Amino acid sequence: MTPETLPATALPAVPLTVEGASTLHQMMRFRRAAWRALDAGAQARILAEATAALGAMEKPADGRQSAVYSLLGHKGDLMLLHFRRSFEELNQAQIAVARLELSDYLEPTTSYVSMIELGLYESTSKVYGALFEKGIVPHSDEWKQEIEATMARSRAAMAPRLWPEIPASKYLCFYPMDRKRGEVKNWYQETMADRKRMMEEHGLIGRRYAGEVRQIITGSIGFDDWEWGVDLFAEDPLVFKKLIYEMRFDEVSAVYALFGSFFVGLRVPAAGLASVL
Repeated sequence: MTPETLPATALPAVPLTVEGASTLHQMMRFRRAAWRALDAGAQARILAEATAALGAMEKPADGRQSAVYSLLGHKGDLMLLHFRRSFEELNQAQIAVARLELSDYLEPTTSYVSMIELGLYESTSKVYGALFEKGIVPHSDEWKQEIEATMARSRAAMAPRLWPEIPASKYLCFYPMDRKRGEVKNWYQETMADRKRMMEEHGLIGRRYAGEVRQIITGSIGFDDWEWGVDLFAEDPLVFKKLIYEMRFDEVSAVYALFGSFFVGLRVPAAGLASVL
C-alpha cells in the first residue's frame, strides 16, 4: 500500500513544514507637515541618526537584516522589512526603530508578523507512508522521534532558504493570503494527496519565473490575521503582475486562495533615506 492509496483518515492531515527567519513588515506614513515645521539643522540631526542606525541594520549578519522601501500608493510612505533569528530579536528591531527620533514623524499604518516557512508536501507523504508501513502509530513517541529526525535533515539541507539575505532587488511586492474555508470549498478538508498534487502544479508556475523574481513565503498562522505572507523581489515590477495573474488560473489560486492588501515599494538604501523624506 502506497501513501497515495492509504485511507484519508489513516495518516495525519497536516503537512510537515520547516521554519527559519522571524520576519516583521512595518508600514509607516510620514508626517510631512510636522517634518516641514522643523528647521534644517533638526532635520539633518534626525536624518543622521536614522541613517546610521538603519545603515547598520541593513547589513546582513547571520540571518539578521533589515531593509527600507518607499511605498507606492496611499497605504503608507515607507515599509521596513526585518529578518531576525527569533521573535525576541524582532522585538528588539521594532524597539530600535521606535527609539529613533525619526519615529516621531512616522505613523504606523499596519504591520505583519510571520516566519519563513517551507512546506514539505512531497516528503510528508513519503515519510508518513513509510512510518505507517513500519507499524509506527501516528503521534506516538517513536513517530515523533522519526519525524524530528526528518525535520532536522530538512533544516540542514534548506538552511540557505530558511535564513536568506533580503534580496537586493529594486522592487518588492508583499501581500498576505489565506486558503479558503468556505461552506462549499475548504482547503483544509481536502485529502493530503489532493493538496500535494495542487501544490505541485502551483509550484510549476513559480519555477518558470525563477530567473526574474525571488519569492519568500512566510507562515503566519497564530501570528497575524492571515495564514501566509508572500514577498516577491524583482528588478522589473511588471513580473509581479504577470506571475500573480498566471497563478490565478491554477486550481490552488482559482478555487482556494483569498488575498489581502498588496504593498509595492522601491528599495531605499539607508544612505539615501533623505531622498524620500
